[in-house]
Amino acid sequence: QVQLVESGGGLVQAGGSLRLSCAASGRPFAKYAMAWFRQAPGKDREFVAAISWSGGATTYADSVKGRFTISRDNSKNTVDLQMNSLEAAETAVYYCAARLVYRSDYVPGPPDFNSWGQGTQVTVSS
Repeated sequence: QVQLVESGGGLVQAGGSLRLSCAASGRPFAKYAMAWFRQAPGKDREFVAAISWSGGATTYADSVKGRFTISRDNSKNTVDLQMNSLEAAETAVYYCAARLVYRSDYVPGPPDFNSWGQGTQVTVSS
């Protein structure tokens, strides 16, 4: 099992930037693909971005491509989400997610992520 703890959420003005971080503590030697999801009030959880264990493959929701960047540092067991040009509609609780993988360059599809952090609130003001 893997434990995930998000940080970096807060209040930001529309058009501004924010960087989220997720610290993972999984089984020794296990490989996890990582992802970010978000859930706005009254809405379903939606996929934002994902990254392979190696960091060499990423996927993004169309709505954030070009503005958000997911990255990871396996030496620190962290995954980050750099969010630029934020919009008010992107106010949500942002969740870190993980999926055990056996291929270093494999990015699971959004439905396959099965471990979740507690979430961190991002509020974008207009």
